Amino acid sequence: MKKNLYREFKNLFNKDAENAWFSPGRVNLIGEHIDYNGGLVMPCAITFGTYVVAATNDDGMFRFRSLNFEDKLDISLQQDYKKTGESWFNYPLGIINYFLKDGHQLQGLDLLYYGDIPISSGLSSSASIEVVTAYALNDLFNCGYSKLDLVKLGKEVENVFIGVNCGIMDQFAVAFGEKDKALMLNCDTLEYKAVDSNLGEHVLAIINTNKPRKLAESKYNERVQECQAALKALQQELNIQNLCDIDSTALKRYQHLIKDEVVLKRARHVIEENDRVKLAAEALASSNLAEFGRLMYASHNSLKNLYEVSGEELDAIVEYSKIDPNVAGARMTGAGFGGCAIALVKESAFDNFSKAVAAYYTDKIGYAPSVYSSLIGDGVGLLKEVVGNL
Repeated sequence: MKKNLYREFKNLFNKDAENAWFSPGRVNLIGEHIDYNGGLVMPCAITFGTYVVAATNDDGMFRFRSLNFEDKLDISLQQDYKKTGESWFNYPLGIINYFLKDGHQLQGLDLLYYGDIPISSGLSSSASIEVVTAYALNDLFNCGYSKLDLVKLGKEVENVFIGVNCGIMDQFAVAFGEKDKALMLNCDTLEYKAVDSNLGEHVLAIINTNKPRKLAESKYNERVQECQAALKALQQELNIQNLCDIDSTALKRYQHLIKDEVVLKRARHVIEENDRVKLAAEALASSNLAEFGRLMYASHNSLKNLYEVSGEELDAIVEYSKIDPNVAGARMTGAGFGGCAIALVKESAFDNFSKAVAAYYTDKIGYAPSVYSSLIGDGVGLLKEVVGNL
C-alpha cells in the first residue's frame, strides 16, 4: 500500500512525497448512547483507516486528491476557508482552516488520500481523515500540538466547519487507539484507561447493514431530549449533573420520580449500559470473552427494547450470531437505525461466518450486508510506525 501510494503521488504531482501517515477508523465495543449522558464508552481503533501522502510546494496551493473519489480541489493559500458542498475534501480543508486560525504559518501542500473504511458505515471515516490531516500538518510544519490538541481540533472542525453535532469519542479513539487495547473513556473529563483486549483466537467481525440511516439524526435528537427529561425528574431529589452519575441500584430507588414510561426506559438503558461498560472492562482485562460476549448481547437487547434505536437489519445480524457456536457475542454499534453490528468470531471460522450471516441476512432483509474482519489496531501515526507490515 505504501509503495502504491508513493507511486500514485508521483504520477499525479510529478515529484516525490515527503512522508505518509495513517489514521484508523473505530468501533465502539460497548457503551452506546451514553456519551452525552456523562457515562463511559469503550471504543477501539480498527485496522481499516485513512492514508495520506504529502509534500510541500512553493506555489502557495493546496491540492487535494483521493484514490477513492473523482472530485478534487485546488485552492490557493488564504486567511480562512468555508465549507463548500458535501465533498470529502471539506474535512482536510477544515483542519487547515483551524491551523491558520490558530496563527500557524503554512505553505502550499500536495496531498493524496486513500481510505479503506466503508463510507457511511458508522466506522468514523470523517474522524479518521480529520485526525490524519491534523497529525500530518503538525509534523510537516512543527506546530507543537499535543495529540489531545489534535483530537479537540478535529471535533471542532466536525461541529463548526462541517456542521455535524458529534461528541469527541471518534476523534479520541482514532488518535489514542492502541494495538490489542480498548479505551474506557469518560467523554466529559477525557480521562481514559487502556484496557487489555487480547481477543485470543477471535477477530472482530464488522457487519455493515448497507441500510441508509435516514432516521438516525432526528431520532438521536429525540433520545437526547428524553434523557434530559429523565435527568430533570431525578434532580427533584438527587444532586446529579448527568444520568450516569448514578447506578442501576439508585435508579430503582428513585425511578418513581420519572412518570413517563418511555422516558424511564431511556434512563434504564443509559444507566444500565454504563454499568455494563465497567463490567466489560473487567471481563476483557481478564480475557473472559464469554462474559464480554454476554454483555454485548445484553447491550444490544437494551438498545433494541429500552432505547429503541436498533431495527430489523441490525437485529437479524445479532439473531444469527446467537445461533453460531463460533461467535462469542454481538451487538449493534453506533447510533443505530442501520450502520454496523460487530461480533467476536473465531478467526478459523470467519469465512464460514461471513457467508452464513450474509445468507441469513439476505433471506430476511432482501439484500446483502458487507462483512469485514479486523483486529484492534494502533491510533494515528507515521505510516511506517503504524502499518509496517504493508
